Amino acid sequence: MDTATLDRLCDRYTDEQGAIVELLQTIQAEEHYLPRDALERVSTNLNIPLSQLYGLATFYRAFSLTPVGRHQVLCCTGTACHVRGGKRVVDHFRRILGIEVGETTEDGLFSLHTVNCLGACAVAPVAVVDGVCHGEMTAVNVEKLVRQYRSKSGE
Repeated sequence: MDTATLDRLCDRYTDEQGAIVELLQTIQAEEHYLPRDALERVSTNLNIPLSQLYGLATFYRAFSLTPVGRHQVLCCTGTACHVRGGKRVVDHFRRILGIEVGETTEDGLFSLHTVNCLGACAVAPVAVVDGVCHGEMTAVNVEKLVRQYRSKSGE
C-alpha cells in the first residue's frame, strides 16, 4: 500500500481512536498482513505509539505481521473432525500445497492453519477456505478445492 493511500486512511481515523482496529483491518485486507512500514506510518500519522499498534496486532488472531496467502485454509482438529479423519484432511492439504501447518505457499496463494473447532461437527471433517465451510472433506475434495481456488486466482 503506498504512503498516499495510508495517509488518506489515517485522515479518516484521526479523531476516532476507537476505530484503529478497523484501520488495521483495512490495511490487512489490502496487503494480506500488516507490514512494519504501514504500522510505522499509522503510528506517526495518528500519534499512537508503535508498541500500542503491535499490541493490537498481536492480540487479535485475525491480524498477521507476516505475509499470508490470498486464500486462508483452516482445518478443524476438534473431536468430531478428528474421529472422522480430520488429521488425514490436514495431511492432504499439506501434501498438495507443499507446506506445513502455519506456512504459506511460495506463490502466496495459500496459508494452512488448524483450529480446535469450527462448529460444523455434523459435517465433519471440515475445512474452511476464505470463510466458506466445506464439510465431509476427503482427499478427493481437498484436491478439487485447491484446484478451484487456484483457478479463481488465475494460477
